[in-house]
Amino acid sequence: MEFSPDFSLAALRESLGHLSAEEHGFTHLDLERAPQAEGRLSGWILSAKDLNDVAGMPTTMGHAQRTYLPEFSDPFIERLEQQGARIVGKSAAPELGLRVDTEPVGLPHPDNPLYPGKTPGGSSGGAAVQVARGLLRAAHASDGGGSIRVPAAACGVVGFKPSGEELAVQGFIARTVDDAAFLHELCPRTPRARVGVLVDPLFASTAVAPHMLQAVKEAAQVLEGQGFETVSISPYPQADETFQAFQRLFMRKLAKLPETTGYAEWIRQLGMQVSNAEHAAAREHAAQLPALLAEYWQVDAILTPMLAYDPPRRGAFTSLPHQENFDEQTRWSPWGSLFNVAMLPAVSIPWKVPDHPPVGVHLGGITLDDAELLGLAKVLHP
Repeated sequence: MEFSPDFSLAALRESLGHLSAEEHGFTHLDLERAPQAEGRLSGWILSAKDLNDVAGMPTTMGHAQRTYLPEFSDPFIERLEQQGARIVGKSAAPELGLRVDTEPVGLPHPDNPLYPGKTPGGSSGGAAVQVARGLLRAAHASDGGGSIRVPAAACGVVGFKPSGEELAVQGFIARTVDDAAFLHELCPRTPRARVGVLVDPLFASTAVAPHMLQAVKEAAQVLEGQGFETVSISPYPQADETFQAFQRLFMRKLAKLPETTGYAEWIRQLGMQVSNAEHAAAREHAAQLPALLAEYWQVDAILTPMLAYDPPRRGAFTSLPHQENFDEQTRWSPWGSLFNVAMLPAVSIPWKVPDHPPVGVHLGGITLDDAELLGLAKVLHP
């Protein structure tokens, strides 16, 4: 693939010289780190999320006091390097990736390039900042409840969550759908698809900003103009059960961690209260969810807003008591975690609205596979 000189190492070095840590979103930089191999990703310059190990680079897990120096890279990162990608640093994330903002403890909090003073979203917020500022063509990210798609929407870039076998998956934030597909070794295929348009929040009661609704309406009109059938749909009856399953799966993962403090300890305590039977029931609900959604909605994909309203100021979530913090995060993005529980593919793509930064429109596959969903996304973001 051809590469723009804008994404060269020299251009990155020049840009970083003019930016603060809050502006560039890195928690660690090593511009001298050489590529580990030659391959299909040779020429790509990427960052790794600071929840994932890169051999020889400090991992903070979103808290300065958690910092350690790993000897080996995580398998996903190692594969990128084996394919020729150059990993030049770590991107900021909140502690243990537990929130949809990016405010790591004891480390700089990235600022949103589109909304100065506001959160870039999270938990892959540092990655989104780097791509949105044009520092990187793409950045490694991960998504366990919207953590790729929320910051992508908040920063006006592309965030693709692939399908998987667990709640959380590895992926990328990128500037184009084609770049996301290439990094995942996918070839987008335009499907014959019936698309459900859902603007009512699924997992929280909240007002949706008019420009978010307008973006979805315009995106649906584009799909219709390209020959796709769109239908208005409503939340499915088992949505509350799905969100309960999400919470149990998400929180149970932290139950075995050592005792900690703050929001992470609150999540850990809730996770410890999830019984084996409740956890098994949540997994069973997740396994049945794709078929349930396909039968109830009778569509191949759904189109929703990604966010209910514009990014709030930095510190807005962490200033709240823990339960309120969690609830407000859900109100900000009341659709995204559906596709984590169902383990189906989903993507947020930027949509231009008048006199306003671009907002994220969200496509989720119901019967579509990853390549088909990206093909549908390309209709909206060619």
